[in-house]
Amino acid sequence: MNEQLNNEQITVIGAGTHIKGEMTFDRTARILGSFEGKISSNGEIQIGETAKCKAAIDGEVVRIDGTVEGDVVARECVHLSDSARMTGDVVASKMIVAEGANFLGHCRVGPDAVKNMEPRASRSVEKAEGPQVETRPVDMARSKLADAQARLARMGSEAETVASGDEAAA
Repeated sequence: MNEQLNNEQITVIGAGTHIKGEMTFDRTARILGSFEGKISSNGEIQIGETAKCKAAIDGEVVRIDGTVEGDVVARECVHLSDSARMTGDVVASKMIVAEGANFLGHCRVGPDAVKNMEPRASRSVEKAEGPQVETRPVDMARSKLADAQARLARMGSEAETVASGDEAAA
């Protein structure tokens, strides 16, 4: 179903519709049903209040009024309305969270968060010998965080060993 709003064509996935797979839009898309997979757009992606998405979402602007389980990348802005329920990580230039929204995840927000991101087509899969491996900035950040936490834990146990050794010498 297509809709016209402000002379722009909007593709609408209606309530009661259930889709699995990958959807790509050139312009604005409004999801009102349920979707599982990957959604990408060169324009705006709107997740309506009745929508339930288990998806990776990638667009210029992402507006969430419904439920999203998955990571979101928005080169311009992510809007979480008061009815939004989101579980996943966000990378965006700007993020607006309304009072009452529910967000569980990590976020990287600001011009630098998206500045060095490759275009959508080239960043989805990197060529490697053997199986292809999908890499995402959020996964790399998680890995660096886990490494830092492990180093801190080791430093803490080394400090305890030194402290207990000093007490024994006294």
